[in-house]
Amino acid sequence: MGLTNIQYNEIMRDYHRQQLKNQQELSARTEEVYDRFPELSQIDRRIASESCSCARTLLGGNSSFKSSESRLRARLAELSARKKKILTDAGYPSDYLSPHYRCPDCQDTGYIGSRKCHCFLQKAIDLLYMQSNLREILEEENFSTFSLDYYSASLKDPVTGQSARQTAGRALTVCRNFVRDFDLDFQNLFLYGDTGLGKTFLSHCVAKELIETTHSVLYFSSFRLFELFAQHTFSRGEEETSELEEHIFQCDLLIIDDLGTEMTNTFVTSQLFFVLNERILRRKSTLISTNLSLETFAETYSERIFSRISSNYTMLKLIGDDIRIQKKLHRLT
Repeated sequence: MGLTNIQYNEIMRDYHRQQLKNQQELSARTEEVYDRFPELSQIDRRIASESCSCARTLLGGNSSFKSSESRLRARLAELSARKKKILTDAGYPSDYLSPHYRCPDCQDTGYIGSRKCHCFLQKAIDLLYMQSNLREILEEENFSTFSLDYYSASLKDPVTGQSARQTAGRALTVCRNFVRDFDLDFQNLFLYGDTGLGKTFLSHCVAKELIETTHSVLYFSSFRLFELFAQHTFSRGEEETSELEEHIFQCDLLIIDDLGTEMTNTFVTSQLFFVLNERILRRKSTLISTNLSLETFAETYSERIFSRISSNYTMLKLIGDDIRIQKKLHRLT
């Protein structure tokens, strides 16, 4: 999926605003030079008149159209040359009375034929970055800056026997494949492990790659997500609540970070199940990270939620030493 209808309409409104601005600026330039050089107004009227005559000849099926067209082209070329000379002699650019586009390729329409222009795609990416709440952090935290050097090759998981580095390497591979196959295969990710092991970093890596391919990504800390739900449920109207839910349910990827750090209660548990279940039904991917162990998670959020996650998510455990502490110690040495 690409943009939602709301996102698409927001971009197209910007194009419409730009088109209106272009027209207003052209009108101002035209009025300016017409006041200074009345001949330019006369030339433009002649160009319009000649063009209309040609159109009438064409529609009337006149057999002499080709010769008329040839004469018209010659007259139009002569008038255009005269127009440019008046402008350039006065110090104006030769295209001063032509529309000036922000994007000449699509002439500020967003489309080249039926294909979205490169400027539309860039607008989509910029909008998705803004709405994801991740613009600045993704410049620093992405696949190109993720390093396995912070994960020990000797520290082993007693259950799997794999080292911290092997475990992180698998998580990295799964996340890359998740991005690669995003449009082909419905998947969800569940990252868990102690604080400071790169779970949020990996979610940022995934987010950046998907945003760069114009997928809609929404990122929330668990505290902020349930705070928003509470505000819209208890303080806002049904229309605003519905709009919030539509954004959360319909975005291509929803990231819920640090699940378990919020104040858990019946409302939070019910909203979490509601979100996860609705996105599974709609086949919209979700990425969850938590510092809780699987046992604690199930106790905190109920077996029903844990069952939904364990049967629909790829579970990725990270182990090791707190990377933030490692980085601080490295800066001190």
